[in-house]
Amino acid sequence: MTTGQRSGSPIPPLGVEEEFLVVDAERGEVVPEAAAVVDRARPTLGDRVGGEITKLQIETRTDPCLSLDDLDAQLAEGRAAIQSAARSAGLRVIASGSPVLGRAVPPPITEGPRQDRGTATFRGLHDELAICAVHVHVEEPDRDRAVLIGNHLRQHLPVFLTLTANSPYWSERDTGYASWRSVTWGRWPVAGPPPYLTSAQQYDDHVDALLEAGALVDHGTLFWDLRLSTKHPTLEVRVADVPVTATESAALAALVRALVVVAGDAVDRGDEGPELLPELMRLAYWRAARDGMGGHGVDVATGRLLPAAALAERLVERARPALDEAGDRERVEAWLSWLARDGDGATRQRAAAALRGRLTDVVDEIATRTAPDVPTGEESTLQ
Repeated sequence: MTTGQRSGSPIPPLGVEEEFLVVDAERGEVVPEAAAVVDRARPTLGDRVGGEITKLQIETRTDPCLSLDDLDAQLAEGRAAIQSAARSAGLRVIASGSPVLGRAVPPPITEGPRQDRGTATFRGLHDELAICAVHVHVEEPDRDRAVLIGNHLRQHLPVFLTLTANSPYWSERDTGYASWRSVTWGRWPVAGPPPYLTSAQQYDDHVDALLEAGALVDHGTLFWDLRLSTKHPTLEVRVADVPVTATESAALAALVRALVVVAGDAVDRGDEGPELLPELMRLAYWRAARDGMGGHGVDVATGRLLPAAALAERLVERARPALDEAGDRERVEAWLSWLARDGDGATRQRAAAALRGRLTDVVDEIATRTAPDVPTGEESTLQ
């Protein structure tokens, strides 16, 4: 098989969940008004919009899509609907992995018996839950095959984080990290990369052990960065910060799907995926969170430090056969070119702050880019 060609399973459908923060339209501070925005957006989006664990967050969801154009359109529609709904309530929504302004520690937790069990189980970890990710679902109904595909995808998780780093601020200060969301999230006992597993039965046995140990409230609180979905016949990649724009989320989803397809071809040839040193994975996560696309990352196979851009380009090259088959390569390569020119989300947030030294400008910029077709009442600070 030559580069750019493949033979194997069809290109599968995919879907995306995005999380957003609700902010006051004038002050830019996070506010516990998610329910008001969800109620106003529901006539347009139906069950494609909902609340989250805190009252500061909203989640939108796409239907399963085969075409990247359809996915991009649904993402843009969801963002436009919640931004319009927020504006009607004197609010805005922003696509940022962490809050920029306002009191987010501890966040107001959504009421309910499940949330109460979570607070009793995880205690102070709930204090830093006002963080937003993007989740990519790729259809894979064969659970045994999905687990083996996951073994191949584990090595790519730090690079996905590098590409999407978009949470430099926390408690109204610059953390020095490109993705502070992933640093706070890494404290959880059920977060991070999954272990190397060889069957769905072994996967289920690990989950049962976590339940027995009290590390899960239920199966839905397994927060590995790569997991079998509890609701859909999909493999779910959850490692990334929510990107500033819908276009970036769609490009990430296309890249994830292509790598799932390429990994599936390898599994079908009998390759169960590489076993990786946990120490190198931990190091690669930390470096990705600190530097994003603006620095270097760790090759998890060798431990070598390489430019983040080189790691990203290598990932796209690996995915190229499936990207070509799906017709998505041009969009993904354009995304990488855009990141090389304008920087990751964290870089763009800092650029907005640097213009006048005001974090309100960061919120204005993100709000404008979150749903560019919806007026927010403020002009973007970056042209």
